[in-house]
Amino acid sequence: MANLQFKNKILSFALKTRLKKINFFKDNPHAVQERVFKNLIKNGRETIFGLDHDFKNINSFSDFSNKVPVRTYEEIFPYIERVRAGEKNILWNQQTKWFAKSSGTTNAKSKFIPMTIDSLKKSHYKAGKDMLALYLGNYPTKKFFEGNGLILGGSLQNRKNHTDGDLSAILLDNFPFWVNYHRSPKLSTALMHDWEEKLELIVSEVICQDITNLSGVPSWMLIILKKVLERTNSKNILEVWPNLELYMHGGINFSPYKKQYEKIIPSKQMNYFEIYNASEGIFGLQDKPNSNEMLLMLDHGIFYEFIKHGDTNNNAKYYQLGEVEMNQDYSLVITTNGGLWRYLIGDIISFTSLSPYRIKVSGRIKNHLNVFGEELITNNTDKALEIACKKTESNINEYTVCPIFLDNNSGGHEWLVEFENHPKDTEKFISILDEELKKNNSDYEAKRSYNLVIQKPVLTSLAKGTFYRWLKQNNRLGGQYKIPRLNNDRKIADNLINLNN
Repeated sequence: MANLQFKNKILSFALKTRLKKINFFKDNPHAVQERVFKNLIKNGRETIFGLDHDFKNINSFSDFSNKVPVRTYEEIFPYIERVRAGEKNILWNQQTKWFAKSSGTTNAKSKFIPMTIDSLKKSHYKAGKDMLALYLGNYPTKKFFEGNGLILGGSLQNRKNHTDGDLSAILLDNFPFWVNYHRSPKLSTALMHDWEEKLELIVSEVICQDITNLSGVPSWMLIILKKVLERTNSKNILEVWPNLELYMHGGINFSPYKKQYEKIIPSKQMNYFEIYNASEGIFGLQDKPNSNEMLLMLDHGIFYEFIKHGDTNNNAKYYQLGEVEMNQDYSLVITTNGGLWRYLIGDIISFTSLSPYRIKVSGRIKNHLNVFGEELITNNTDKALEIACKKTESNINEYTVCPIFLDNNSGGHEWLVEFENHPKDTEKFISILDEELKKNNSDYEAKRSYNLVIQKPVLTSLAKGTFYRWLKQNNRLGGQYKIPRLNNDRKIADNLINLNN
């Protein structure tokens, strides 16, 4: 016991030290980003990419932006392909051993994001320490180190020259000792390929442990928690884990799931902190309790640029941090210590504060609905759904939205929703959705005017488990996969309806 207390004191001291460095970049954001920029150029100078783009003559951001074009994944893929083939010194001056696998590319089923030792240690693991440091800064008397943290992970696949896998699996497989000391389940369970077998083993391992904190994608963590309740025949999670106090979540918007979490974990002492995590790096962390904004992390080896959303032509202006405005949607461009140079990641963010720099994630460039000129993004639909659920005393497990095509050159949107608690008045539910979308999106409001272009939304209620069956059918079970929220065709919708029937 004394040894455990000593280790916890050492860890707490290290986190408090990190908190001082976070405060430093909050006070000196532009100087810190300039230092990151110079270090990135220095490390990339002798790489193949650096030689191809004349890094030796880059001395300023102006030089950088003139010599290095902004690229999508498809455009930088020829370099990534060479790294995956085992060539060295292509994008970064370190051997690249891992590639985080994710969806979203147009030229292949999956995209593979290179992860270097620098990006692993100076972004992803650093962010883990930062999250705990920020939590301790808000709640200095908490003792969650005395228990274990339940962390969900994916799986890995070893190749000849490297390892492919879900981001969570790569992190789990390389965690430093101080994380593994407090982590559950055991590594062999966490990295299993078969999700359904893994689920059963995770539950078996953790129901007898003192779990004080959770980490993972909200939709998948909810499945674990419900399974724990079922296995233990408990009314709520606190009957199983009375010391549970923190859930660190990311990957998807938490708001559609929050009501269910509050029901399953009925404690005023429970805290929810959001992480803006991606395979490319950790960009933001919630630094205030009960907040829906995140602190932009400026010393993780990532240099940020911003394009006003929608302004992505060849003459678009690229803004540095000191030039951004509040409440303006920006497409995010990053340069990272993983060897991604002026990479258009596909996320849309807006700034909620400029001192310090705090952000919200509005959605994905590709994950939007724009069949009739409505330009809906997930931020619009998530907000509307949250309010509709609140006003009708309902809550959901999952949802997706697709177009409806009508014969009179007009159309509409079909909302396919799997409810946990169904609204008593579905007409009221869909009317609230419609009105909230009008409030938050002027393009949608204009197209809905007099029902000329877009008709009132249609609600299709799906049986519980339908989305899970869709994920299983499409080999997407596991902590990294997410339900596509917005679709510009009916492929997913029709598949779901068939499964439901």
